[in-house]
Amino acid sequence: MLYPSKLIEDAVNEISKLPGIGKKTALRLTLHLLKQDENATEKLSEALINLRKKTKYCRICHIISDSEDCTCESIRKDSSILCVVEDTPDVIAIQNTAQFYGYFHVLGGIISPMEGVGPGELNIESLIDRVKKSSGLIKEVILALSPTMEGDTTAFYIAKKLKPFNIKITTIARGIPIGGELEYADEITLGRSIVQRLEYDATTN
Repeated sequence: MLYPSKLIEDAVNEISKLPGIGKKTALRLTLHLLKQDENATEKLSEALINLRKKTKYCRICHIISDSEDCTCESIRKDSSILCVVEDTPDVIAIQNTAQFYGYFHVLGGIISPMEGVGPGELNIESLIDRVKKSSGLIKEVILALSPTMEGDTTAFYIAKKLKPFNIKITTIARGIPIGGELEYADEITLGRSIVQRLEYDATTN
């Protein structure tokens, strides 16, 4: 792709590094920014710089926060349930369901030997320490991790580490999505749906 200037080309190359954005979209965004008031572009630049330099992670739950002391301790929730997720977007997704009222623990990734990510690179030890220091207050740990080989490996590792505490360890249900067609479901998902089948309640229909 030919560009009218080196400045445009540099901007396109950087913007296109963002996930889901190709060169054409990056070019449109670049030209859009160029047409905007200079103050608007400066505000965007300032917001991105502040995002990178000032973002903190809660020292307890590791959720992205404005400070190392986020609201996880001050908000009144069910302290007996702890939901373990891979990253902050998973926290947002679960919160948006309005079906979970416990606390979260963000791992910051999942175990992936292929990418050089081991248990030591994740917030697993702080999770174990958190359960230990709860003095039995935490009764259940939900492993809400992606249903992939890496996710299952991480869940298995955490479950083994938590075994000495004699607490309930659960995982999120996996199955056919609402509105999905059985013929289009992959064999693993369909198989798990059969294994994890629920009793049918005719009174709810």
